[in-house]
Amino acid sequence: MRTTIAILVLALPGGAETARTAAVGCTLNNPAQDLKALYPDITSFKEVLRDLPRMDQGEKLFKQLQERLGSDLDPVYEAYDTPYTVYQVFRGEELAGIVHGVNVPGKGGVIQVFLSIDAKSAEIRKLFFQRLESAAATELRAKEFRARFEGLTLADFYKHDYYAVAEPTSEKDKVGRIPDPTSDEEGRADFRSSLRGVRKNLILLDLFVFERRHEPFYERSKEALEKRKK
Repeated sequence: MRTTIAILVLALPGGAETARTAAVGCTLNNPAQDLKALYPDITSFKEVLRDLPRMDQGEKLFKQLQERLGSDLDPVYEAYDTPYTVYQVFRGEELAGIVHGVNVPGKGGVIQVFLSIDAKSAEIRKLFFQRLESAAATELRAKEFRARFEGLTLADFYKHDYYAVAEPTSEKDKVGRIPDPTSDEEGRADFRSSLRGVRKNLILLDLFVFERRHEPFYERSKEALEKRKK
């Protein structure tokens, strides 16, 4: 069932929203207001709850998430039974976009990375941090920095795996060309965590929404790197 903006504002006062958020891995604090800000002409939206244990071959997908993320999963924020909320945004009957957030551990605390995604191209429209406990929060929240992610897809992150090893200075590496705006080691750690959060978000959306359309890019990058080792 879709929820109109007006109904949601009346139905979910602060206490109810807090209780509901506590039961979900990473949700918008104020869905109606946040989604309206991202999509001014929104008419309704739908919350789709997804969790790996209820998905076909969930344990296998969990292992693949870790493999594609390229790092160990945090036991607090990235457990197998972590639930996720996918926001489907509608303009009339048209699916106008997808919004999804994830928790990742940062140097100063949890970082909540949200992405607004084009429903057709799977490209990033907007990146924003709902929560960012970092000494470099000002730099990472800067509009200029966040704009560097617009237009990227999961394919760009998979391609980066190859370029980072084979052609570190390649102009084709869109992810590698994103500058680190921070100035100290703590800030650099949270910059890396933010990149990891974007990648994790896109991997999960590839599973939940886009039917693994970017998987061929992961396989090609993996195969290319293996050939370089021989």
